[in-house]
Amino acid sequence: MELWFTEKQTPNVGITCKITRTLHTETTPFQELAVIETLQFGRMLVLDGMVQTTVVDEFVYHEMIAHVALNTHPNPEKVMVIGGGDGGTIREIVKHPKVKKAVLVEIDERVIEVSKQYLPEIAVALMGNPKVEVRVEDGIKHVKEHKGEYDVIIIDSTEPVGPAVELFSEDFYKNVYESLKDDGIMVAQTESPFFNRDIIKNSFTRIGKNFPITRLYFATVPTYPSGVWTFTLGSKKYDPLAVKKEDIFVDPSNKYYNAEVHFGAFMLPNFIAEIIK
Repeated sequence: MELWFTEKQTPNVGITCKITRTLHTETTPFQELAVIETLQFGRMLVLDGMVQTTVVDEFVYHEMIAHVALNTHPNPEKVMVIGGGDGGTIREIVKHPKVKKAVLVEIDERVIEVSKQYLPEIAVALMGNPKVEVRVEDGIKHVKEHKGEYDVIIIDSTEPVGPAVELFSEDFYKNVYESLKDDGIMVAQTESPFFNRDIIKNSFTRIGKNFPITRLYFATVPTYPSGVWTFTLGSKKYDPLAVKKEDIFVDPSNKYYNAEVHFGAFMLPNFIAEIIK
């Protein structure tokens, strides 16, 4: 008997993977959580039926959501991630030599613990790294209570459904702005340009109302809807396109991000650029 997992990414489109076994399932106070073993993408973390990360292609998303901002800011000493309980974004952040402290603010403790157990190569930085502080709390509340504290804030959220909807709101971006230092930078994942044009447009507009420099960039993540994924960067002072190429830090372990990709990711195809005109 063959076993298959299907994520219905839209009412008309899905991604299907052949699986060998289910490693873990549970209902947390916040969501349905599962870890499955797939033949094509290895172990896969699924929340509420949606693919969050896999051990085969996670490096694209995690490197791109982290390193662009870290290399745009000249001194990113204190960095926060909202969401991202699998630990992949934190793993990338602590690679950067100028980062002194990386704070993970994740509302669902079970995502952290299950990731440490079943996805250790992704969650490795959550297991005793001296730079990392893990806080199990609401990121929306956290930014309201911590003003002027962070150099970089990365919003590694799930899709904008349920509690995550507020992570795409104008009020939230305003609070993120206030939680950053005077030269701070934020990055948010902003979904697929094929399936989520309104989310991209609205996020870009709302971030732009708070940040004088707002840039959209993209990467290719095979297991995410359509395979093309966008990120929106908001900066108080520093433009990612004004960075000197020779100043860009690229860790030897990187599989996707490098100095050329840093600039190339902002070179938008026409159909993506039209979304934010």
